[in-house]
Order: sequence, then structure tokens, then C-alpha cells
Amino acid sequence: MLPTLQELVQDNNEKIKFQWIAGQSSSNRLISDEDTSAANIVGHLNLIHPSRIQIFGLEEMDYYIRLEKSRQINYIKELYNGKSPAILIANNLQAPQILINNCSQYNIPLLSTHIDAAKLIDILRVYISKKLAPIETIHGVFLDVFGIGVLITGKSGLGKSELALELISRGHVLIADDVVELFQVAPSIVEGKCPALLQNLLEVRGLGLLDIRTIFGEIAVRHKMRLKLVVNLTKQSSNDTSFERLPLQKVVTQNILGIPIRSVTIQVAAGRNLAVIVEAAVRNTILQMRGIDTLGDFIERQTIAILSNNT
Repeated sequence: MLPTLQELVQDNNEKIKFQWIAGQSSSNRLISDEDTSAANIVGHLNLIHPSRIQIFGLEEMDYYIRLEKSRQINYIKELYNGKSPAILIANNLQAPQILINNCSQYNIPLLSTHIDAAKLIDILRVYISKKLAPIETIHGVFLDVFGIGVLITGKSGLGKSELALELISRGHVLIADDVVELFQVAPSIVEGKCPALLQNLLEVRGLGLLDIRTIFGEIAVRHKMRLKLVVNLTKQSSNDTSFERLPLQKVVTQNILGIPIRSVTIQVAAGRNLAVIVEAAVRNTILQMRGIDTLGDFIERQTIAILSNNT
């Protein structure tokens, strides 16, 4: 979903540090009237695309200053008629008074920043691309385990949060509990994050809500991460004959937002140390990503042993 201009300013405040010059009363307008590509929403000053966020860099400001006064006024009027969401002045340039006056008159947001124009456009396009990315909400727990984004899923009551708490106690990092927001940020990349309302919180039955950041410290939480492994918890049943102890398929995947993500299924039973099993699954995934196939090596070793016995 496209953000408002105010949200864009707040979300990028640490990187960009905008300064308002004029038109702040229009800060609640959306940065575009329709969902389109990030390249069409922000770019260098150009009247051919008046409806996008206009960036004034060194060349654009030099061009604007050289215009006759009447053309300077008409320029801003055309941006107003084209419904430009804002004018952003880069490179810490000084805004001409006529530009400030016209933006105030037409209520066009005018902001400035010290960042170079090209870098400013890159930052905003990446930000907008993420806002436009397809999104899916999944019930589960999202963790950083050994630097790998792991989504733990399963039916209620299987102990997902308790497993997450044990993994956090072992030095791993919480990203989201209960509600995980997943975004497709690139053709083959899914990124997960926690809704702002639930950040740093973990619900454990019998204990209620735990503030992981307060209990374990800053390094025990993070806001987002790339998803690389899905761990599905299932209840162990003596009647279940479909569970494969040694799946012959080298890499098992699960589609999320149309992208195949590596997955493993772990049966939950009394006495099983699930935290250690999840850690082992992550380590094994890392080996697979490096091209190491433990099951394939075993099958090859077994084949050689059988052939040796037959000769």
C-alpha cells in the first residue's frame, strides 16, 4: 500500500533527515493516486511526468533559477495541476524565495535534505518498491537462527512460542510472533517483519506477553529479515504413515507469495528437544545452500558398499 508523504518522511528520517519548507498542511496526501512502479513515483524534475515526486538536484535547481519569473511561476502551477505530491530539494541547496512562495500558494509540500539527488532517488525508490510489494500475513513465529530467517508454523497448541522462547534463550533473535507480515521485495526474495503493534513481544501460555527486548536486551530482537526456511510443526501420530523419515527429494519447498522457500517438517512429541532439532535443520539448510548433500552422499556410500559386497 502506498504511504502518505508524512509516512515517507517519518519512515526515512534516519537516512534522509528532511526539513519542511512549505506545504506541510498537505503532508497527509498519498504519494500517488494509483499503485505503479517506484520509478514512476519519484524522479528528477520533469514536466512530462508532473504527477510524481519532483527532485531538485544541482542541475534542476540551476535550470529553474535561470528561467524567467513568469516561467518559474508557470512551472509550479503545472506541477500543481499535475498533482505532484511534493518537491524535494537535494544537496542541501537553498530554495529560491519564489519557489517557496508558489509552493505555499498552491499548497505543494516542499522539503529539503543534504543528500545527493541521485542517492535520494535510489533510497526513495527502494522504500516505495517495498511498500508496493505483494504482502501475505501468516500465523507463526519468525526468528533469526544462525543468520537465517526461519518461519515456524503449525496449529495452535503445538508450542511454537515456547520453542521460540527456548531458541531466544540460546542466543537467537526474535523478529515476529503470532502475526508475520511477508513481502516480496524482489523476484525471488521474501522478507518478513513484525507489525508495529506487536514488535518485541512474545506470547507464552501461562506467562502472557513477554517483552523480549527488555528481558534479553537489544540484540535479542530485530525488525525484519529475509525468509529462507519454513519449519512446519506437526503433532506426532502413530497412525500417520505419510511422514517420510528420509525424504528422497533433495530440497523440499513451500510456496509463499509464489516463491519457493525451503521447508522442513518436524513432528512434535514428548521428550523431543525441538530447539536443538531446529538448529540442526538450519545448519543443514546452510550446508545445502553451499551444495553439500548429506543424504546424497549417504546413498552414494551405501551403493558403493552394496557393490563391494556383491563382488
